[in-house]
Amino acid sequence: MVGATGVGVGAIVGGGILALAGVAFATTGPGAILAFALNGVIALLTALSFAEMSSKFPESGGTYLFSRKVLSVESAFTVGWVVWFASIVAAVLYAIGFGSFAALMLRELYALQGVVPEWLNDSRITPAIALSTTLWLALVLMVRSGGGGAWVNIAKVIVFSVLILGGFWAIAGQDVTRTTHAMSPFLIAGTGGLIQAMGYSFIAMQGFDLIAAVGGEVRDPAKNIPRAMILSLVIALSIYLPLLFVLVVVGTNANMSIAQLATDDPETVVAVAAKQFLGVTGYWLVIIAAVLSMFTALQANLFAASRIALAMSRDHTLPAWIAHTSKRWRTPYVAVLVTMLLIGALIIALPDVAAAGAASSLIFLVTFAIAHVLAILVRRRSQDSPPPFRAPFYPFVPIVGGVSCLGLAIFQGIAVPAAGSIAVGWLSVGGILFLTLFARRARLTDVSNLASHPELARLRGSTPLVLVPIANPHNAAAMLALADTLVPWYVGRVLVQTVVVAPVDWDPVAEPAPLKRLSNVQTRVLEAAMRLGVHCETLTTVSSKPLEEIARVAKMHRCESVLLGLSEITEDSFDSPLEGLLGELATDVVVLRAPRDWDLAQADRILVPIGGRGGHDYLLTRLLSSLSRKQKRQVKFLRVVPTCILPVDRRRVARDLKRTAEENSGSDCEQEVVESNDVLGTIASQAGDNGLIILGVQRLGPKQKLFGDFTRLLARQTDAPIIIISRRG
Repeated sequence: MVGATGVGVGAIVGGGILALAGVAFATTGPGAILAFALNGVIALLTALSFAEMSSKFPESGGTYLFSRKVLSVESAFTVGWVVWFASIVAAVLYAIGFGSFAALMLRELYALQGVVPEWLNDSRITPAIALSTTLWLALVLMVRSGGGGAWVNIAKVIVFSVLILGGFWAIAGQDVTRTTHAMSPFLIAGTGGLIQAMGYSFIAMQGFDLIAAVGGEVRDPAKNIPRAMILSLVIALSIYLPLLFVLVVVGTNANMSIAQLATDDPETVVAVAAKQFLGVTGYWLVIIAAVLSMFTALQANLFAASRIALAMSRDHTLPAWIAHTSKRWRTPYVAVLVTMLLIGALIIALPDVAAAGAASSLIFLVTFAIAHVLAILVRRRSQDSPPPFRAPFYPFVPIVGGVSCLGLAIFQGIAVPAAGSIAVGWLSVGGILFLTLFARRARLTDVSNLASHPELARLRGSTPLVLVPIANPHNAAAMLALADTLVPWYVGRVLVQTVVVAPVDWDPVAEPAPLKRLSNVQTRVLEAAMRLGVHCETLTTVSSKPLEEIARVAKMHRCESVLLGLSEITEDSFDSPLEGLLGELATDVVVLRAPRDWDLAQADRILVPIGGRGGHDYLLTRLLSSLSRKQKRQVKFLRVVPTCILPVDRRRVARDLKRTAEENSGSDCEQEVVESNDVLGTIASQAGDNGLIILGVQRLGPKQKLFGDFTRLLARQTDAPIIIISRRG
């Protein structure tokens, strides 16, 4: 917990108040104390929502991770993209702040000797110090995982403590009337000025969220992350509020108020005020505190921003190569490097640092509001497995916190229009990159995550339904097992449909044969469901056209997928009624051709022949991830090429096959290119005795889908079970 608390303290304490106290004092006078206190309350409410979700999802990524669990992949990318940007810009601000105070410290030190070198007055010295410090910190983070800066944090807290104690010592020797006079008027601009000061200074409370961003590297995260968040904010407020009070009461002479001092020089108001009650010692203490604070805040934001990039790249919402980890140091050095380069580029190129800082504040407020909404959704959708830590006074905490954050964000957008422009520009760039480069792979990864962790469907408010028409009693067990694999009972519904095929004027008494067939099927379904532990619903209808009835039920119940059984695929079944049904269904369709009484658990090998244009990637990814969820299966992607293929073409085919396999099944699957002129025989032999073959239907148009000649011939040549998939649309 010490390291996690260090991340929060390093990001919160010091930099924000030193940079923003002057603006707050100039806006609302002594009321800045109340502004920081109210911001602290909002931050504590937000931290409680963050803590609840962090205990539920103890992984790195912060708000992006929470969004990925609860929202769509597109929404998660949007949240992650802006949070990454906000952390980068916050790091830029602290890097420049560190450069400014470090240069000031050097000038003051040289001034004590009587001569200040000319190079220290060069305008390029601040960005040079900022760049070199960012580079050094990045190199440290590439070889060591950590962002707390424990000793620097301790030194910083000690310096602030000395300032506060010195201030209270001065207050104790001051007349009470002087103290009262310094606090009046408390709000120089009324309630409006108070709200303005809150909007300007809220970013000083940002930093507790970085603990969630690095949650995957915290020991016992369910317990330690909530404690670290709350403790870091308590430490920050324990320093901020007494320090602000001291600056108001003894930071000026009798002829000047703190608001006037801040208006004249908002950037150095803390240093000037400290000099008033502690002399030159106070001035130097503020400079030291500023250098330490800016350094630790830069370190914490660089650390957290790199972890956000790491989480996004693992989900392919950023390029996958960003997730590369050092084998020696076990650190995400590429994510750190990319984040460092972006920070460095902004240090050099950013034309308006103040506007960028306002944009960072606005984005953090919006994402904090989103976090409160996510906390409500998580609480509602995970009642069976609640978070280990639950925020008290639900739903008061997320509602009040969310409304407060959103209100301050709206104010920030109105008060600083450039902040909104920067935020919209960054979102536009991200949207273009996502749609053109990341969308397909990110969506495939999301489908795989949903199939591997079906409980995510409930967190996203989805209750998927799979329709399973069963006519052959010998296929009941295999069909139910496959249906439960696609949609487990604890997240969705399996609806078994039995159609009594009979004429319109059917008399059950005179013709009992259909009822006997129905009873036989339902008995086998019930036996299989009890034996396999599959929770299913049953629906029986009567129709003379069973395939049309299946299409009607699928449409009426808005099924996510339909699982069909097929006894045999014959050579003369071209454009058969079943293929007509494939064209009519607007859902994902999985067709199973399996031997009598086949057991899905026997299929320990899955063969995916690749040869056509595809088009079923999302359903294929979902199916492979579902099949491998409960049972480890060997997945192999196979491409058969003619023996006369040129070496250069074979290498190209191998690269394409590897890319297809990794996109649809990750990096654990096998890929093989076989040179053979007997395609069907090669595939049949590769399937083996315990193999399952997965093929895609042939699309000829929007509503014309065929098994195809290849599938028919392969089905006749092998007795191996075959799954034929047809993606919706």
